[in-house]
Amino acid sequence: MKRANVRIGLAAFAASLLLAGCGKDQPGAQDAAAIKLDPANDRVAWSVSAVPVEGDLWSIAFHAQIDEGWSVYSTENFGDMGPWPSSFLFDTLAHVVVHDGVEEVSGHTIEGNDPVFDMTVRKFKHDVDFKRKVELLAPEVPISGAFEYMTCNDETCLPPAKVFYQLNADSGTFRLSLVPFDLSKYKVVSCADGRYKLANVDLERPVVPGGREDHKNSSLLMLFALGFIGGLLALLTPCVFPMIPLTVSFFTKGSEDRKKGLRNAITYGAFILLIYLVFSIPFHVLGSVNEEIFNEISTNPWLNVFFFVIFIVFAISFFGYFEITLPSSWVNRMDQNASRFGGMIGIFFMALTLALVSFSCTGPILGSLLAGALTADGGAWQLTAGMGGFGLALALPFGLFALFPQWLNSLPRSGSWLNTVKVVLGFIELALAIKFFSNADLVLNWGLLKRELFIGLWIVIGIGLALYLFGRIRFPHDSPVKKLAPLRLGFGIVTALFVLYLIPGLTSGPWRNLKLLSGFPPPLFYSYYHQTSECPLGLVCHHSIEEGQRASQASGKPMLIDNTGWACVNCRKMEETVWSEPEILKILQDHYVLVSLYVDDKRELPKEEQHVYINCRGQKKLITTEGNRWATMQSESFGSVSQPLYVLLSPEGQLLTDPVGYTPDKDAYGEFLERGIQGMQVLGAEASR
Repeated sequence: MKRANVRIGLAAFAASLLLAGCGKDQPGAQDAAAIKLDPANDRVAWSVSAVPVEGDLWSIAFHAQIDEGWSVYSTENFGDMGPWPSSFLFDTLAHVVVHDGVEEVSGHTIEGNDPVFDMTVRKFKHDVDFKRKVELLAPEVPISGAFEYMTCNDETCLPPAKVFYQLNADSGTFRLSLVPFDLSKYKVVSCADGRYKLANVDLERPVVPGGREDHKNSSLLMLFALGFIGGLLALLTPCVFPMIPLTVSFFTKGSEDRKKGLRNAITYGAFILLIYLVFSIPFHVLGSVNEEIFNEISTNPWLNVFFFVIFIVFAISFFGYFEITLPSSWVNRMDQNASRFGGMIGIFFMALTLALVSFSCTGPILGSLLAGALTADGGAWQLTAGMGGFGLALALPFGLFALFPQWLNSLPRSGSWLNTVKVVLGFIELALAIKFFSNADLVLNWGLLKRELFIGLWIVIGIGLALYLFGRIRFPHDSPVKKLAPLRLGFGIVTALFVLYLIPGLTSGPWRNLKLLSGFPPPLFYSYYHQTSECPLGLVCHHSIEEGQRASQASGKPMLIDNTGWACVNCRKMEETVWSEPEILKILQDHYVLVSLYVDDKRELPKEEQHVYINCRGQKKLITTEGNRWATMQSESFGSVSQPLYVLLSPEGQLLTDPVGYTPDKDAYGEFLERGIQGMQVLGAEASR
């Protein structure tokens, strides 16, 4: 397992934030004995101690007692493909002056090749002390901070852990926790409180069982298909297309016999698929750390703003104003390895070289796939499905053309059409950039990008694309368009028709619901025409379980708990294509109290309502936003972290039928709502006996 399995940019950063927000606090001060925060799962017991050196100078020692067969790594950074380095940090405090450097003391230091990372590293077995020098101007005042470490055996690694500490230097006592110690100012709410684990909800015994439909498999197939389409688009870019005949010819003509050349070409394609599948492994590790991590990543407003900026950069690159390339040293090194090693290893490095060389064209497409998969339900497996489709599309030509080399003669020649494909992708990247900024705008309720402005920007982008396809505008690497090819003309006409389809979305009339695009623009109610409503389709809705239950008890109607999200594409599809159907809308209006709970709502709770929640598994979570509340309730009460999730409850909170998720079939969704009404009739009959 390479470091990429556990340390990958923004996702690893998000994982460390989540680790900091859950876990078992170690109550009270501890003596110098090493302790494990989770005895069942931890492999390292830690203690923190302080020894005076001279004057105000103290040595702070972080002692690790390591289980047999496991190791902790040095503070040295061994590169992006190496282990996560240990680090020991101090909070910025007026009475603490921290000296640079960390001293590593162990009788069991190992320097050499690590079988997990296949590189030379320094690690420690059995026990180790990491020592830092600090000046303590007031030793009686506690010092605090955090340390991070990674532990592995010879086969696998645990995700990096972040531990917060608090040390009283003069007494030698310390405290450790997986949550920051300033959480002491928050009140604590436990699972037994019933605030998030609703007492009357029994998922195993709904009043009218209906069977739970799982749309995960169809969703995986959809992501695989989208990834495959993305891979086909990548094949048509200038970075990849010219490589197909060259590489296939190299294998088929450069081998001793045709069978060996065919075998090598197919192996080359298989390695391409494997490389892209490996890219998704880190997200399976992150998903095992915290079940809500993908919702946290996909709805993080600043991450969406980051994607917005990156996609703008990708678009400008595709337009030809500059090239995005990986460091040439990486490519040269892979190329050298491909030449140096023969056989299977050499073919693998050739495949890796292709992945690196083609990054300037495939990177933006992969970025779109990555961001889209993390936004969708299913997290890591959807990303694996998308990456698998992308890798398969890239790999297929090398195997197929090796099997049927005569097909090479039918390939179109490289030319200006390849640059046209890149420019078209650039316009698509611009449209996706608008979507990511919209996600941030929605979850923070900025009100900057209402539905009509979003659609207006897409219209402008669509007009620009149509003008480009019709040859009215050009970019730096374009040749003059003397005559429109039929395919280019056809795409131009389709784009113009798409722009015409968007125009009614700018109005307030009945045609503004662009059902073919539902989920991409902001909700219908997030509009300049509807300034006050936060409820879909003009329905009356409530935004807390307490308000919803009061309204339900007053009216005698059951509750429809709509676990939704501002950035949830499938939620908008349900509202705009299923709920909008007259028969469904009438049932919602006449028979249910709608409770829409936005799990990604980043609005802060009042300070007095913020608290630490200890869930039913003993983990801690800091509840500071509206979304924190509803995401936690969904997980605790309904056993799910994906949206949408629809739950039907009686006024007393009993589960009327099995919850359902994304249900695009209006008849199936109507049957779900009817089961809820039947459940109320059953409860009424039981009460009258």
